[in-house]
Amino acid sequence: MTSSSPVLWIGIAVAAVLCYGLKYAGLAGPQRVLDHPWTVRVADLIPVGLLGALVAVQLLQAPDGGALVLDARVLGVAVAVVLLLLRAPFLVVVGGAALVAALVRLL
Repeated sequence: MTSSSPVLWIGIAVAAVLCYGLKYAGLAGPQRVLDHPWTVRVADLIPVGLLGALVAVQLLQAPDGGALVLDARVLGVAVAVVLLLLRAPFLVVVGGAALVAALVRLL
């Protein structure tokens, strides 16, 4: 399928309409539903779930898009988690994770 394929453009148009419809449904919903504590909680957690899924895919997927791999990235994230649990400053967390990942790649 080339980039000028009609099927691709139809898919893009359908996705755009669905996204607009979803946004409109959120704006047009009754205020009592939008202000409900459960709705607010779910809306707060959706970005966290999406970001977590993105990180997991990027962390565990092989560079060629193949099977799951455990490499230096996993150890770097593990160090970051430990440093976060120890309440280390953000720059220390990022630097520590990068340092560990770089050292593991050198070995």
